[in-house]
Amino acid sequence: MLSIQDVIDYCDLERGEIEAIAEHEHIPMCIAAELSEALLATPEGVYRLHAMIIENMQQALDAGHYEHVRDLAKTYEHLQRTHPLPRH
Repeated sequence: MLSIQDVIDYCDLERGEIEAIAEHEHIPMCIAAELSEALLATPEGVYRLHAMIIENMQQALDAGHYEHVRDLAKTYEHLQRTHPLPRH
């Protein structure tokens, strides 16, 4: 049986990025990991992934969850380095 860490290790995203997808979409981590691979397959998906994390940051900011905003900002910085927005 695969653990959640096994699934994450298979993905091209870090744990924080997959957690951000799960949070945004209100889905379990395993499904978020699967969704992450589909998002990374197209430029539109990469744009959507960036938008998800930004939207999560805005929601956390609105709720006053500043530590979570900082965590998401670090996650987003990593995403920008590893999967930058595609140029058209």
